[in-house]
Amino acid sequence: MKRVILLSVFLLSQFGTSQLLKTDGQKIVNDKGENIQLRGLGLGGWMLQEGYMLKTADFAGPQYKIKEKIAELIGEDGMNEFYAAYLKNGITKQDIDFLKKAGFNSIRLPMHYNLYTLSIEKEPKKGQNTWLEEGFKMTDDLLKWCAANKMYLILDLHAAPGGQGNDVNISDNDKTKPSLWDSDENQKKTIALWKKLAERYKDEPWIGGYDLINEPNINFTGKNPNGTDEMSNAPLWKLQKEITEAIRTVDKKHIIIIEGNGWGNNYNGLTQLWDNNMAFSFHKYWNYNDDATLKFALDLREKHNAPIWLGETGENSNVWFTELIQLLDKHNIGYAFWPMKKIDNIAGITNVKITPEYQKLLDYWKNGAEKPSKEFAEKALMQIANNYKFSNVEVKNDVIDAMFRQTKEGSTKPYKNLQAPGKISATDYDLGRIGAAYSDKDFINLWVSDPAKRSEWNSGNQLRNDGVDIYETYDNQFYIGKTESGEWLQYTINAKSDKAYTFDLNYSSTNAAKIRLEDASGKQLATFSLGSTGGKAIWKTVSAKGINLKKGENKIRIYFENDGVNLKSFEVK
Repeated sequence: MKRVILLSVFLLSQFGTSQLLKTDGQKIVNDKGENIQLRGLGLGGWMLQEGYMLKTADFAGPQYKIKEKIAELIGEDGMNEFYAAYLKNGITKQDIDFLKKAGFNSIRLPMHYNLYTLSIEKEPKKGQNTWLEEGFKMTDDLLKWCAANKMYLILDLHAAPGGQGNDVNISDNDKTKPSLWDSDENQKKTIALWKKLAERYKDEPWIGGYDLINEPNINFTGKNPNGTDEMSNAPLWKLQKEITEAIRTVDKKHIIIIEGNGWGNNYNGLTQLWDNNMAFSFHKYWNYNDDATLKFALDLREKHNAPIWLGETGENSNVWFTELIQLLDKHNIGYAFWPMKKIDNIAGITNVKITPEYQKLLDYWKNGAEKPSKEFAEKALMQIANNYKFSNVEVKNDVIDAMFRQTKEGSTKPYKNLQAPGKISATDYDLGRIGAAYSDKDFINLWVSDPAKRSEWNSGNQLRNDGVDIYETYDNQFYIGKTESGEWLQYTINAKSDKAYTFDLNYSSTNAAKIRLEDASGKQLATFSLGSTGGKAIWKTVSAKGINLKKGENKIRIYFENDGVNLKSFEVK
C-alpha cells in the first residue's frame, strides 16, 4: 500500500492536474490558465493504412483491400503475421522520444475501430460490443510514452464502424456493407467505443482531447434551420452530440473536438455548441497560406467563442510548411501535421525505405508481372515491416528545420559538413528558406486554391522536400535536375586554408549552357561554359581554376544561367 501511495504522489508531481487541457473562450489552456498551442504530428499509417502510404493506391486504396492483396500471396495467417510486425514496429517509444526532441508537444492518434472492437458483421450476438485488448494496449503504451515526454495525446477516430464517408481510403470503408450513416448498429457501436475510451482515460492529464469523427464526407439531405436546401449535416451533429453525451457520463474533464463534413471543414447547419468544453477541428491542404483561407475557421471561432485546431495538414513542400506555421502562430492556432511514416516519403519527417523485393510485389499487383512465390512475398513484406522501425527509417532533417527553425529565423545552416578540399554532392545545398538557401521557380502545390498551380515542387521526389528538383541516377546516385534560368543553390564550405582552389563540376546537358559561381555577397568567382554532353544520362566534368576561398566558412552560390542543366557534384581541389 505504501508503495502504491508513493507511486501516486510521484505521478501527480510529474504529470499533475496543472497539465490538463481545457477550453477558455477561444483558447486552449492548461489548469494554470497558460495558453497552449498544440504543435503536433498525426501518426497516420500506423493503426490505419491508406493505399498511397504503401504505394498500393492504384489497385488497393482502403486497408481491407490491401489486406486482401497480401492474403492472396501469403495466406490469412501470413497476412496477420505481417500486420502484427507492422503494428509492433510502426510506433515505439523511440519514435515519440524523437518527436519530442524535434520540437512537437502533441500527438494525434488516428484509430481504426477494428483494433478495439469487432465489426457489427462479426459480433457473435447482434447489438453486442466485443472489446479487443490490442487497440487499448497500443493506446496505453502510446500514452505512457507521451506522458514520459510531457506531450499531449489526442485520440482521433479515423475509421469509424462502417466508415464515415464516400472517400473510402480515409476510413477503410467497404461499400458492400452498411456505412456509419446507414446503420443504427454502427452508430451505437461508435458511441459505445467512445464511452469505453473515456472510461479508460478519464483521469489521464496527458490526454489532450477526443477528436470524435475524422473527415466525414457524405452528402446529407434536408433543410437547414434557416429553411434553405443547403447541406444541413443534421445527422453529423446529432451523432457527435450523442457521442459527447456518452463521454460526459464518465468523463467531464477532457476537450471534445468536433469535425465538419467535407473532410472536416463544412459546418453548415451547426446552430450552437452542446458542451462548454469543445473545440473545432478543420483540415488544410494544397491552398494559399493567407488569412482568406482561414476565414471560415476564424469566423467559426469568433461566432461560437470556442477554439479552433488544425487537426490535419501536410503533404506539401517545406516552403508551404514554413509559411503555414507562421500563419497559424499569428492566429494562435494549434496543428497536427500528417503523416508520421510512409514509403518513399519526402514530405514527412521520416521516410520508410522501399526495397527491390517489395517493388516486385507492387509490380505483380499493379501490372500482372510474374507472381512471386509465397516464401519470396513473406520475406519481402516482413522486410518492409522491419523498415518501419524507427532505427531503420530515414529522418528528414530538412522538414524538421522548415517546421521549427525556419519559421522563426531566415538564416541558413549547412546541410552537411562540407570541406575544401573535397568532393561535394550537388544535393547537399544549405538548409534554409527559399531565397536564402536556394531559389527555385516551382516550389509549392496550391491546386485547391488554383488548379493551374498543381506542382510536384521536387519533381524527382528524392532526398529533400524543398522546391529543388532532385533525381536518382541508374547507379543510385543523386543529382539536381529540371533547372531553370535564374535558379541557384548555396553551399557552406569549410576551407582548410586561404588559397586559390580549382572547382570541377560534374554535369549533363542536352544543350550549351553557363553556370556562374558567386559568394554570398554577390561577388562573381567564376563562370563555367558547358557544352552539350549528348544526353541527360551522359556526364562530363568542366573545371575553373583560381577560385579564392578564405580559411574557415565560405558561402558559395551556384547560379544556372540557362534551362536544362543537371548537376551531380563538384570537387574542390
